[in-house]
Amino acid sequence: MTQVRPSVSELLQQPGGWHCHRASQIVSAGGVIAYPTEAVWGLGCNPWDQEAVERIYDLKVRPMRKGLILVAADIQQLDFLFSVLPGALRTKAQAHWPGPVTLLVPDPEGQIPQRVKGENSTIAVRVSAHPLVRRLCQAVGGPLVSTSCNPAGHEPARQAWQVRKYFPAGLDMVVPGRLGGLRQPSQIIDLETGRRLR
Repeated sequence: MTQVRPSVSELLQQPGGWHCHRASQIVSAGGVIAYPTEAVWGLGCNPWDQEAVERIYDLKVRPMRKGLILVAADIQQLDFLFSVLPGALRTKAQAHWPGPVTLLVPDPEGQIPQRVKGENSTIAVRVSAHPLVRRLCQAVGGPLVSTSCNPAGHEPARQAWQVRKYFPAGLDMVVPGRLGGLRQPSQIIDLETGRRLR
């Protein structure tokens, strides 16, 4: 379910590479990070680490039934999902990515933990165009949880100081960086039906 990671030396040569390397170590050890995305700051962890996912729900005071989004560096990091789906769906997905579009993708074989999907049969996924997000996912070697960095009912954080104000404890790292410049969160589209939900 993971891709080959860049070597540490390759990663360290990229902008923000040291921070991405450190964040990947934290995620691999079960930690929770905050990082800038296209429009708002996000919270992330390893989607297959139950305790880390539950920490994010607890931090946000978010009902688990709502589920979480995954973000990836490229569609290859999602091959494990698309390999069991009709090829036309992968083609449709590639028309939207990379970019600020979250797609609801079927998961007929239950490869994503239910606690990540919530009460849904699909999984919300996005291939980001944000350079730092892509480097993070490359460093981790697969997709990350990506959910807005705020307690339920509050506006998502748009500055690092807001991240720290919302969560003075409970985060293992705040990854330095800037937002991608979008003012609105990503669109959400059902991949099979084409219906836009946001």
